[in-house]
Amino acid sequence: MKNFSNRYIFIFSSVMVIAVATLLSLAATLLQPAQEKNLEIEKKKSMLESIGVPATRDNTEELYDKYIKESFVLNSKGEPVEGVEAFTVVLRNEQKKPLDQQYLPVFRATPDDGEKVIILPVEGKGLWGPIYGYVSLKADLNTIYGVTFDHKGETPGLGAEINTTPFESMFNGKRLFDNGEFVSVHVLKGGVSPNDIHGVDAISGGTITSKGLEKMLFDCIQKYNDYFLKNRN
Repeated sequence: MKNFSNRYIFIFSSVMVIAVATLLSLAATLLQPAQEKNLEIEKKKSMLESIGVPATRDNTEELYDKYIKESFVLNSKGEPVEGVEAFTVVLRNEQKKPLDQQYLPVFRATPDDGEKVIILPVEGKGLWGPIYGYVSLKADLNTIYGVTFDHKGETPGLGAEINTTPFESMFNGKRLFDNGEFVSVHVLKGGVSPNDIHGVDAISGGTITSKGLEKMLFDCIQKYNDYFLKNRN
């Protein structure tokens, strides 16, 4: 009787484990298209925000088609890469490759003021996890038109402030080059002079995240340097 009871418990447990695993697998399969759609909309929404176009879930795709005019992929020499869709490039995966094998996405946009801008994705490391976003540049490929940043787990009120308007707006009008040399944008603790065209104020209490963001901008954007040099006005 005891053996029968143990066998029953074992069979019942096995059936339950298999049933739960099957249900979880089925749920993941059914939810995957919706999850992928959500990621696509969030990505488009972030790009629009980098050019000053606020969007909601309902109108993101309409606005993206209106403002984002073209996309393409470059290699590290600034040359076009055929057969690769810029929107499908996952920056985190590209960063694991040698530089000469990386795909560098570029998106062209025209905001309401008529400025011809390009949008570049950026991704790096903050204090507690990934930080990422988009940087849009004016036609001179030197002046920042706008930015949008986000994070996975930075501290609320500290590092998490990278995705707030007061912080992001400080990047508008900053320049990437100094006398022809790529210097990116410095995120400086203690404040910067209003006349500093290459610097913004760091987040108070978020020094590590601020420096991570500074490194992210330099590392990601400098990969486009050959393209900038060939196409700057």
